[in-house]
Amino acid sequence: PDATFMRMKEDAMNNGQTKPGYNLQISAENQFITDFALFPNPTDTLTLIPFFNSFLDRYGHLPSVAVADSGYGSEENYRFMDEAGMEAYVKYNRFHLEQRPRYKPNPFHHDNFHYNATEDYYVCPMGQHMTRIGTSHTKTASGYRSENARYRAHNCKGCPLRCMCYKAKGDRRIIEVNHRLNEYKHKARELLTSEEGIRHRGRRCIEPEAVFGQMKFNMAYRRFRHFGKDKVTMDFAFFAIAFNIKKMCSKIAKQTKNGGNTPHFGLFLHIYPILDSENRIFWTNPQKSVA
Repeated sequence: PDATFMRMKEDAMNNGQTKPGYNLQISAENQFITDFALFPNPTDTLTLIPFFNSFLDRYGHLPSVAVADSGYGSEENYRFMDEAGMEAYVKYNRFHLEQRPRYKPNPFHHDNFHYNATEDYYVCPMGQHMTRIGTSHTKTASGYRSENARYRAHNCKGCPLRCMCYKAKGDRRIIEVNHRLNEYKHKARELLTSEEGIRHRGRRCIEPEAVFGQMKFNMAYRRFRHFGKDKVTMDFAFFAIAFNIKKMCSKIAKQTKNGGNTPHFGLFLHIYPILDSENRIFWTNPQKSVA
């Protein structure tokens, strides 16, 4: 009863068949699993904040840097990371499209209209001012309320660009703009296109994706062996511990073969929470979370 019917990537019938499952979220650093959590909702947007809270409960602090794909780019998530003081290298839904060499902004999309912040109005492609007429609110499934400013043109009747501008029946176009989300997107774009952001974007593909690839294809761990969220959590916890020990042993063997020093501290990373304070030998705090 804790699971939810979801569409899986493994679809033998190729007909969009749904199966009961969980949305597994992991954070990784240097391809080590630093945290994990299971969620019943299939979308990633609503999992980021609870996952960060899980990270906080496990380590006593939030990561200083977060790198994630566009599935996590929402106003609610950006605001949480901003107020937590995190560097959010998190893409939004149109970021990939904007980075294409042949990308041309749509001049009739309100995101590309000129905005006068001083007098709070937009200018449409024909040069007509769109004044603010009110505010609307939307509520997400988690209860977060977003505020959208509404702007309306004075008169679109007879405009030669009307057929390309909008398809509504009215003679005055109305747009809704989320100014706070636009600010977060602008900040995210600057971070993602910086030299450090390009480096993080390159590493994101080989951090959690490589872990999932090793899990599913190298170790054939494609489905849980128990029922119920508590048992499934126990199931994956043992797997994550074994995965990290295997990864550390592989690194030790490789460094020993190359004549390097053996990083013994890594072996004690995941047994830290179960040891008493006087028995804790080594400890390093993960600084980055890659969702």
